[in-house]
Amino acid sequence: MTVARDGEVIHLRGVCRVEDAEPLTALLQAISDSTLDLSACEGLHAAVVQAILAFRPKIIELPTNAFLRDWLLPALVD
Repeated sequence: MTVARDGEVIHLRGVCRVEDAEPLTALLQAISDSTLDLSACEGLHAAVVQAILAFRPKIIELPTNAFLRDWLLPALVD
């Protein structure tokens, strides 16, 4: 599973596809002070990025993927 919850931490793992946007949105709505762990994330569909942008969860772990870390992550972090 690419979207998983561990307490108040939401983990995104592997390549997150369009079908992952809905469960991610549901988790972000359900957990008011959610945090996002991207350490195992290898790719994000635009719909997943939009969910992250809409809810602005705190990102606690950075992805190892250079593109995500260097180019996409700055747009996701306040």
